[in-house]
Amino acid sequence: MSARTHGLGRVGIWAADFDHLSAPEVRKAAAAVEDLGFGTLWFPETTGREAMAQAAILLSATRHITVASGMTDIYARDPVTTSAAQRTLEEAFPGRFLLGLWESHPSLAQDIRGHRYGPPLATMRSYLDVLDTAPFGPPGTAASRNRVLAALDPDMLALAAERARGATVLGMPVEYTRAARTVLGDEGLLAVTQLCVLSQNHSDTADLARTTAAAALPNRRDLLPGLGYGNPDALDGRLVGALVAHGSAEDVAHRVQEHFDAGADHVSLHLGTTTPDFPAVRQWEQLAMHLPL
Repeated sequence: MSARTHGLGRVGIWAADFDHLSAPEVRKAAAAVEDLGFGTLWFPETTGREAMAQAAILLSATRHITVASGMTDIYARDPVTTSAAQRTLEEAFPGRFLLGLWESHPSLAQDIRGHRYGPPLATMRSYLDVLDTAPFGPPGTAASRNRVLAALDPDMLALAAERARGATVLGMPVEYTRAARTVLGDEGLLAVTQLCVLSQNHSDTADLARTTAAAALPNRRDLLPGLGYGNPDALDGRLVGALVAHGSAEDVAHRVQEHFDAGADHVSLHLGTTTPDFPAVRQWEQLAMHLPL
């Protein structure tokens, strides 16, 4: 296992639907992910639970799995507060928390949170500047560089290589994994999140896979032509299949290996289902049987 993946394991779960669950259900689901042998439990932050509180719930419900706030919204709290929260969690749960920072989205920052949305790269750089110099009370808790940047834009990937442990890339084809590795170089951690829909054959999953791909398309549209997908808005079967691994557990495992071959250090699985109000424990079990955990 590469030194870049220290503490993460090879494969994790991206818990996109945990905000649909009650806190007791979240604790039970987190314990199930750990018991199945996945190395890291990732989660986003949008308009559901506050990221640092959610991380504390997940860390308290588990024993050794790494918990990663994969998309901590930089508009949700100032960098001094983020630094204090990160150091608090690292002090309480040594070696088990990874901070992932996200530049948010104009509608979330402005319409929901009431902030002015700034240029993503410059805003993230300024946020990191304060994060690295923020004060914190308890002794022995220096500023932490154990963080990744959620990055799709190549410039954000370059910033991740410069100012973080590496990057996390969500919902992109394998071709982008290869390009991201080039930007991050040999030292940067590359954690990829693969969208997937699980069933015994492609025909059973085609509709949900297309819906999942359509939801992901707006933030990725401009990057896809450069990867060989000439008309993303057509959302043909080739592009749907590139964005969403759908079919059997063996099919998903094959896609995971393709990401590893393209330069990923860690792959987490963002599993889409028709029942987001229920943890996908049975499907996680199927995946765990076919993956290099």
